[in-house]
Amino acid sequence: MTSEPCLDIAHLGHVEMLTDKFEASLDFFTRVYGLKLSARDETSAYLRAWDDYEFCTLKLTRSETTGVAHIGYRAASPAALDRRVRAVEASGYKVLGWIDGDESHGRAFRFEDPFGHVFELYYDTVWYTAQDNDDRAALKNTASAFTGAAPRRLDHLNLLASDVAEFRRFMETCLGSRVTELIQLDNGRIGGCWFTVNNKTYDLACTEEHAGGRARLHHVTYATDQREDILRAADIFLQNGVHIETGPHKHAIQGTFFLYVWEPAGNRVELANSGARLILAPDWEPVCWTEADRKKGQAWGLKTIETFHTHGTPPVPKEI
Repeated sequence: MTSEPCLDIAHLGHVEMLTDKFEASLDFFTRVYGLKLSARDETSAYLRAWDDYEFCTLKLTRSETTGVAHIGYRAASPAALDRRVRAVEASGYKVLGWIDGDESHGRAFRFEDPFGHVFELYYDTVWYTAQDNDDRAALKNTASAFTGAAPRRLDHLNLLASDVAEFRRFMETCLGSRVTELIQLDNGRIGGCWFTVNNKTYDLACTEEHAGGRARLHHVTYATDQREDILRAADIFLQNGVHIETGPHKHAIQGTFFLYVWEPAGNRVELANSGARLILAPDWEPVCWTEADRKKGQAWGLKTIETFHTHGTPPVPKEI
């Protein structure tokens, strides 16, 4: 990459997921998946992984549909937030304006990509503090204790868009994101892009929408400490009747060890472990995967299952 990296955004902060089976989804994310409940109100549950420093990284909201309501990124400073707001306002993309925030963070600036996904930028946040000894970690540099499948932190999400190249322009313009890997299709279109705002390999992916939907979610991912956590999680999911869609296995793109399941409302959720892979080079050039590369399947030969290309939330009505 020839342009100077933008450091205005610190990291992916949280995702608001919609569910039409609120109690079942909440039970899954807390009892089975292993997230912690920070707070709850009439419409939403504020969840976090055991080493997430923020009060909430997954806001689970009661709805008549499924999918993602918004994606939140934390700015690196108040001044950086102001710079990004000005960049968004000058970009020509849809501006939704400022909101007051919620239980987990202060005022936030909202805007929308061309495909209907709502993003927000904020700086003021609520740090999580363990309230009792059962949730207090033994080590001072760990946010809280852990049990169960034990996802450690929010890692990334994958959104669907009908034009990935245009979504790339949106991410680079509004968030200052860099592309670390991409899929170049034979027809000239970009089939997928993996973005980062810091030195992680990626915090958001966008892949091509094949079902004609709009503003859809492909999946949300939490990272585990090690691969063995994912293997144990597979048994936990099996024991609890959770639909395991694919994995455990290793992705070719980004090299993450993965396991995909559907939570009770149908939203796809991943557990992943990417080891210590970071993008440290300031002049990193995106790794380009061809259509022929992708037809080989995942890293160790597992073929990508059909639902990975068709299932997203909210679901798209089948054509009659």
